[in-house]
Amino acid sequence: MHDLTSTTGIVAIAAGAVAVVALCLSLALAIRLRRVRADQRALLGSGGQDLIAHSADLQRQFEALHDYVADMAAALETRMATSEQRLDGAVAYRALVRYDAYGEMSGLQSTSIALLDARRSGVVLSSINHREQARLYAKQVHEGQPELELSPEEHEAVRLALQGAGGQAKQ
Repeated sequence: MHDLTSTTGIVAIAAGAVAVVALCLSLALAIRLRRVRADQRALLGSGGQDLIAHSADLQRQFEALHDYVADMAAALETRMATSEQRLDGAVAYRALVRYDAYGEMSGLQSTSIALLDARRSGVVLSSINHREQARLYAKQVHEGQPELELSPEEHEAVRLALQGAGGQAKQ
């Protein structure tokens, strides 16, 4: 029993040393395993899922999100198309021409204004002013062509509007 130098004693010391090394190694591995499991809980949550189930759940969630985004994109496309159609009907081209309809030296009191949409359709309004009276004329324009014959000033208003001048011309 007291003989550690014998073969049995040396084997016992070696077995004890191996046991101590194995105990230290198993403690280190237990600590690492605890850290790995803590990291898994942080990643997977506390639902008790394994990595494969978590991956499948993420895939289902991603597909649901993709479908939702695709639906929203389709809805936005529809809204955009509706908005573009509405904007095409709004005034896109306009011009105002001032002139003296009666040549009386009373100033440029008469006006013709062209208000056209993106399809070059709209209205030309002319206000002919005189000292005692004023007259207002409205003529429709469809795709750049007037419904009724336009005066030279009304033609000028349409021309300026379609050129994008948008401002005032004086004659």
